[in-house]
Amino acid sequence: MSDTAFLNDSQYFINLENEHGAHNYHPLPVVLDKGEGVFVWDVEGKKYYDFLSAYSAVNQGHSHPKILDALIKQASKLALTSRAFYNSSLGEYEEMITSLFGFDKVLPMNTGAEAVETAVKLARKWSYEVKGIAENLAKIIVCENNFHGRTTTIVSFSNDEDASKNYGPFTPGFVKIPYNDLSALEETLKNDAKNIAAFLVEPIQGEAGVYVPDEGYLKSASELCKKYNVLFIADEVQTGIARTGKLIACHHENVQPDILVLGKAISGGMYPVSAVLADNHIMNVIKPGQHGSTFGGNPIACAVAMAALTVVKEENLSERAEKLGKLFRSEMEKLIEKTDLITKVRGKGLLNAILINDTPESKTAWNLCLNLKENGLLAKPTHGNIIRLAPPLVISEQQLLDCVSIIENTVLEFKKD
Repeated sequence: MSDTAFLNDSQYFINLENEHGAHNYHPLPVVLDKGEGVFVWDVEGKKYYDFLSAYSAVNQGHSHPKILDALIKQASKLALTSRAFYNSSLGEYEEMITSLFGFDKVLPMNTGAEAVETAVKLARKWSYEVKGIAENLAKIIVCENNFHGRTTTIVSFSNDEDASKNYGPFTPGFVKIPYNDLSALEETLKNDAKNIAAFLVEPIQGEAGVYVPDEGYLKSASELCKKYNVLFIADEVQTGIARTGKLIACHHENVQPDILVLGKAISGGMYPVSAVLADNHIMNVIKPGQHGSTFGGNPIACAVAMAALTVVKEENLSERAEKLGKLFRSEMEKLIEKTDLITKVRGKGLLNAILINDTPESKTAWNLCLNLKENGLLAKPTHGNIIRLAPPLVISEQQLLDCVSIIENTVLEFKKD
């Protein structure tokens, strides 16, 4: 077989990764080579609906021409300056994103985990220099079953044993409470408010299985934080940028976080871009030399992010996600009535999950995803028996209904081992 013949053979690429790459992921056995809009193609040329959207990074669809054009134009002009100098893209981006989300300042970073780490540092620094907590005593409240990334500090407060086992010693200063439990939050604040810097929360716990809290939870949590002079930090890396039917999920309850963490779809998946937003009384505690990133705020990132955010607004992606999300969940409810394989559907906007009627240790959800793949739709299980379903927000109603048919036919034909 010639060298070029291998390029149309999925197993060739799978073998390459298995031999030369760290085994820190367990991908579905499909090798993607091309993407456009809601579709991706594998190296053999088979076409699929993308129902993961790179964990909600590709909200604007694959290879959006406006975002791609911004990337190419900026890359051909100036890619990186570091922050040792000003550049002609950063200020415009900062003005755009702060105006769009309603904050005074933005601190640009690259990845979601970096942005969460930045928010943690910012909250701690504010707590010492503004709130007056004694040095090294600041605590941050987090929620059980959270997912904020995989850095050492973040896995220090993770429930996921795979993410944390044998990575210690861990970073202290975090207090874990149940998610969606206002009583636990208030009790913790009441008992130690003088030493608590912030409450860090996902408005919807995505990696945990798309857990949507009770209505009013975010609003009440935000009010409790204000009452006890504690910062409310919203990690909207996955839920932000129109995914749940609002620009950020907190807006469903008219909540403006003290610190907002964004990533993923800020760039439409075209480039690593993340951001931490806050008002001056918080952000101004950081002075030159106290935090930074060589690539954070680079010209390509800024150009791409501005284009990606423009697409969200011009194409009404929040409104589309809100409308099509309701349609999708109503169709899944109809499917649940026809089968005992699915017990529940939950979500907001186009961030949804179905619960498979088997144990988290079973292979049922994985095998169902393999069958969905064979039928032209790509999705992935999380926590064993939950399948997250999150297509690009540019999906049309007819395309969504086509995907509903694929899911329904696959589920109804599925046979457990």
